[in-house]
Amino acid sequence: AEEYQPPIWKSYLYQLQQEAPRPKRIICPREVENRPKYYGREFHGIISREQADELLGGVEGAYILRESQRQPGCYTLALRFGNQTLNYRLFHDGKHFVGEKRFESIHDLVTDGLITLYIETKAAEYISKMTTNPIYEHIGYATLLREKVSRKLSKSKNEPRKTNVTHEEHTAVDKISSLVRRAALTHNDNHFNYEKTHNFKVHTFRGPHWCEYCANFMWGLIAQGVRCSDCGLNVHKQCSKHVPNDCQPDLKRIKKVYCCDLTTLVKAHNTQRPMVVDICIREIEARGLKSEGLYRVSGFTEHIEDVKMAFDRDGEKADISANVYPDINIITGALKLYFRDLPIPVITYDTYSKFIDAAKISNADERLEAVHEVLMLLPPAHYETLRYLMIHLKKVTMNEKDNFMNAENLGIVFGPTLMRPPEDSTLTTLHDMRYQKLIVQILIENEDVLF
Repeated sequence: AEEYQPPIWKSYLYQLQQEAPRPKRIICPREVENRPKYYGREFHGIISREQADELLGGVEGAYILRESQRQPGCYTLALRFGNQTLNYRLFHDGKHFVGEKRFESIHDLVTDGLITLYIETKAAEYISKMTTNPIYEHIGYATLLREKVSRKLSKSKNEPRKTNVTHEEHTAVDKISSLVRRAALTHNDNHFNYEKTHNFKVHTFRGPHWCEYCANFMWGLIAQGVRCSDCGLNVHKQCSKHVPNDCQPDLKRIKKVYCCDLTTLVKAHNTQRPMVVDICIREIEARGLKSEGLYRVSGFTEHIEDVKMAFDRDGEKADISANVYPDINIITGALKLYFRDLPIPVITYDTYSKFIDAAKISNADERLEAVHEVLMLLPPAHYETLRYLMIHLKKVTMNEKDNFMNAENLGIVFGPTLMRPPEDSTLTTLHDMRYQKLIVQILIENEDVLF
């Protein structure tokens, strides 16, 4: 860890932010009637653009608020920048805004606006080329780092003072960025390398922050960039379009097991399939394959919810043994609930219509070929989960004489559980139900050929 060299963060845009003009509020000397309660003394009432320009007096960063002469009830921010007066239509919905960003105060809005205007004026060409030489893709940075991390890890295995080394490792890892953590994870041979897009959301960074893709400063007061809610990667909004689909979710950020994206969950836990699927299927195969009406008979809803909470709370340590839940239908119910709660179904929205079209083909051989082609379009984690489930359901059908569940019966149960139409339409769902059933039936009956 002591060998780690941090990347060189580029401070040019930070320096420009420091140089940006500061807001100068021009106060109205008189009390203005009908002044909106959410505006202060910078509100000058109904005045013209020319009057506003005169009030600002050519001072950079000076600003006033006014009511439009042409559209009473509409408000304008008049701001002096670059030797001209800029007029922006001003809105308020509990917060102040002229564009996407929403601010608690007019002062913050103007401060952020001046920073953005100044940087975009001074560094337009620089910003347009920001993503052309990213630190994210530097071979020397990512590869060298992986080598160092692997050397450290291999050394720690042979080190007699194992506890001390491990403590130093964790101390160092806590200090380095998510970019570094991903590089270390990529080197892990046990890591199932499913491609996953980053889950970027607009984020407000407290204090100075630099983009982990291009190494440039993230300017502004609020919403300076985006953060991946799964792995913590911080980048500019424009840089997020160039980041590879290599998200390595951090378990600290994954708050639950149910209702979590399937690929996110398996990458966070470093497993081939969601551990819920593995644990439930192991339990069902150990004690429930001969149970009559398996998957068709429902367990008590409150007990199924208990299993769900156990997985969300304890993860793979959740106890679903016969001692705790003697009724196997509770475990089958929990497994079905997991699939129903997925934000993107196992058979994804993107492939749904293609599966339905395949099911409509009358020739059995052509239909099987079409189903196989669509299977190849599933994301790897979804494909692997579906494959494992179909192997299990095939075992269920092999015990049909005891459980009375054949492939068609299971298709009725699992069709709407594994696949849902992209649009939330009851009519579409009802119309497609027989095709959903048929797809699952085909997958079970031909599991050895299709997967």
